[in-house]
Amino acid sequence: MEAFQFYFPFGWEHIISLDALDHQLFLLALIALYSWRDWKAILVLVTAFTVGHSLTLVLSVWDWIRVDSKWVEFFIPLTIVITAARNLFEKSAGPQPLFKSYALALFFGLIHGLGFANTIRMMLASDQQLGWGLLGFNLGLEAGQLVIVSLLLGLTFLITNKMKVTPLIYSYLISSLALGVSIGICYNRYPLNF
Repeated sequence: MEAFQFYFPFGWEHIISLDALDHQLFLLALIALYSWRDWKAILVLVTAFTVGHSLTLVLSVWDWIRVDSKWVEFFIPLTIVITAARNLFEKSAGPQPLFKSYALALFFGLIHGLGFANTIRMMLASDQQLGWGLLGFNLGLEAGQLVIVSLLLGLTFLITNKMKVTPLIYSYLISSLALGVSIGICYNRYPLNF
């Protein structure tokens, strides 16, 4: 149980810290089409992302998967570009076809998990309580994501209900913002830049 308590804060920090802008932008793009009414769909969507993230961490700790960190740092903002661009083609706000959305969140979670894989591989590889460590990290990550999602949904509520911006216009604005920022991050992180 000590391993759980030790790794939970690492999962929390991994998503809450100021260094986690790319993960936070991904969450922003991921839920841009949703509102408080859709909390069940959002919970499953965010959990699918965490499951993908967790699978990559397990595979990494077991040393079954390794990807050059330069490419991982490029692919992470690319997932934001794809998610935000996909939102811009939607004709309505609200839950989208669930299987496609969850499959995409799961797949992109695999990619985001690679971003922390090298660090956690070294930390957990020497840990005798691997299962508790991974559980603590992943629950810390999920808790942090739920806090961020709650804050984002609060912002969505204020803008769509109090400022009377239609949910679809709000989604387009938020997705455009996430798209622009993530394209810039992709450009800066492209491994073959000279």
